[in-house]
Amino acid sequence: MSRTGWGRLALATALVSAMGMGAALAETLRLSHNTGDGTTWHKGAERFGELLAERTDGDMELRVFPNAQLAGGDQMRQADMVGRGALDFVMTSAINVTPLVQEMAVFSLPYMYENYAQVDATTADGGPAEALREILRGKGIEVLAWGENGFREVTNNTRPIKAPADMAGLNMRVAGPMYIDVMNALGANPQQMQWTETMTALQQGVVDGQENPIGAVIIPQQVYEVQKYLTTWHYSYDPIFLGISKAKYDGYDAETQAMLREVAAQAMEYQRQITREGTETGVAFLREKGMEVHEPTPEELAAFREATQPAFDQWAERVGPELVASFQDAIAQAQ
Repeated sequence: MSRTGWGRLALATALVSAMGMGAALAETLRLSHNTGDGTTWHKGAERFGELLAERTDGDMELRVFPNAQLAGGDQMRQADMVGRGALDFVMTSAINVTPLVQEMAVFSLPYMYENYAQVDATTADGGPAEALREILRGKGIEVLAWGENGFREVTNNTRPIKAPADMAGLNMRVAGPMYIDVMNALGANPQQMQWTETMTALQQGVVDGQENPIGAVIIPQQVYEVQKYLTTWHYSYDPIFLGISKAKYDGYDAETQAMLREVAAQAMEYQRQITREGTETGVAFLREKGMEVHEPTPEELAAFREATQPAFDQWAERVGPELVASFQDAIAQAQ
């Protein structure tokens, strides 16, 4: 074969090889999250997909599945699926992972936090939440970034909630096992229920009320259409996280791993920002929609804190006193 022929063959071989590499790099990834497609969770997931596509020139395509569709509506099963490698990404809240990792309840201990500065001090790189990243790695989940569900507020259709005694006898939908103990301490009747079932249960009067953040859930999920009373008691904070199957993550090179962490951090910063913006204007919006809103006084908040202290103590022991202390130290330094 002539020198020109060999050159053409080499070029053709290189082109075929390059095409093969491109096909190998291109992949469609799946992300599942708990809430509907109008929430800040979904918007954060969509932003993550957009950034992934931009950074990889379209080689990474993300499909987002709301309402825990890939887990049959079971929001707690999603994390287990990611841990087993049956799902690529999950966006879920800390409290929804407590059946898998009990220590995740540390974020949501009643009245652990008072403000966002304290929250951010615990989830910052190098903060006490790093211990939870390590625990989740052991369950097959690599946490890429923290986002926000927010401070959980209580709603119901029976009466205004101004004191612990007002909770007595109310049938309350809750998201996880820790909240069962909190509601029991307040004299309510808790019912753990998937979010996908909750709106129907509220409409039909199966439960009287629920508790969730304003900006991330109550407004975008239109809870105000089926609930009359809201109390902004800030009793529990709930972060979300964007996680990837560790097996999937370990299969990428260091450069791709760094890109995934960077893109996830950008998407979750956006998600956290719009969640806080929605929360800031949310009370006025909910009043306009007809909800009766009670904003507790410091004395009323102290009464709720005292009433929920037994649940705090119980779950602090389960979570681990050292982990709780590390969070409390970071919170104290942020004040």
